[in-house]
Amino acid sequence: MPVIKYPRVRDPLFYEWDRKAQKCGLRHTIYAVNGDQYTGEWLDNLKHGKGIQIWKSTGAVYSGDWKFGKRDGYGSYSILDPVTKEYKKVYTGWWENDQRGGQGMFFYPNGEQYEGEWSNGLRSGWGKMHYKDGSTYEGQWLTDQPNGTGVLRLPNGNRYEGGWKDGKKHGPGKYFYTDKGQLLEGIWVVDIPKCGVLVDFGRDNAPASIESPLPEIELHDPAGVLAEARARFDDSHN
Repeated sequence: MPVIKYPRVRDPLFYEWDRKAQKCGLRHTIYAVNGDQYTGEWLDNLKHGKGIQIWKSTGAVYSGDWKFGKRDGYGSYSILDPVTKEYKKVYTGWWENDQRGGQGMFFYPNGEQYEGEWSNGLRSGWGKMHYKDGSTYEGQWLTDQPNGTGVLRLPNGNRYEGGWKDGKKHGPGKYFYTDKGQLLEGIWVVDIPKCGVLVDFGRDNAPASIESPLPEIELHDPAGVLAEARARFDDSHN
């Protein structure tokens, strides 16, 4: 009985080309169609591991960890200063799913700085913010605003300790006027104290304490009541 031989079935040639084009492991710089470039590790044709991405449109650079094509892990993001032509660090810290997530430090263009926790690219958790006027806020954050409990310190030494909501003083709190030596303890609503008690607090050593001498009191006794009472007191003791 004759043996029939069938031709060997082979995949189309472009399958082989595609397999060879799949990027895995450490690769040299790969350029995208829009001019972006990436140098680093790959897995199944996705950026995965350590790598550096440069965006052509902005000149921004990310150097750090990647996971399945997204920034995930620890890394830093910098932008190119158009004047000095030097790179300025914008954020360094942890990333999750291509957004700032976890502990990290952010440098704002106006010189302000935040160091703390992030979630979905926003300040959320515990963190400290340094403002350009010299004041600082340290406490709880939610969706990029102070929310919860925190302390605001002003350049003149005054400070507020208490509740916050949507970036404003809200709830029980204490405001220390260290320049005047006074303490206001009460309830705030949308940055305004609604009720509270103002007491002296280190007033003798305060640099801008307000002088409040006790007023002189004159006793008037038109009906001679005090004189009569004193006379009776003297008679009873003689």
